Amino acid sequence: MKKTYLNKFWAVAAVCTLALGTLSCGDDDGEMTPETSTTYVQEDQMGRPAINTVFVSADKKDEFNTTIPSMQGAAFQSAFQAKLLALNPNYTTNLLTFDAATFTGALATDVLSVSLDGTTTFYDGTNVLTGRALADDVITVELILIFGGPNATDNPGLTDDNVSSNDKAFLSTFPYLATPW
Repeated sequence: MKKTYLNKFWAVAAVCTLALGTLSCGDDDGEMTPETSTTYVQEDQMGRPAINTVFVSADKKDEFNTTIPSMQGAAFQSAFQAKLLALNPNYTTNLLTFDAATFTGALATDVLSVSLDGTTTFYDGTNVLTGRALADDVITVELILIFGGPNATDNPGLTDDNVSSNDKAFLSTFPYLATPW
């Protein structure tokens, strides 16, 4: 009886080996081409920090994140303006002298502009939205532009996130970000 089971075992093993050998010896060494039918979807657009988070309502996130940036202003400016005026009903102009329509038009096109021949900064008192340096306090700048009024002095409790700098100095060489802890 043991001999019968052993014979069956070896027979099954031989069939499996033969099957694997036959299947793996195909002529499939031809040139491989990449699969290009996959479609990728942008999950979150965040050109300027917190703009998408604050101004885009939850039911419009997917639409905003998949809208071409050049079309975002036309598609979302009015919703951004409504949100701005809900957050700050007394909004007139901001430090940049932008009225509500101008400001929210700039915000709705959520891209990070970069100056190729000048200072790169989010805002330094002179240069405005010319890029972003790692040390730029972008959240405080955004709060000032939303709540600070024309002189950046309105609503003082709402114009600062009270985070003055990164907890560690940034590196002077690539990758520039400070090591954690």
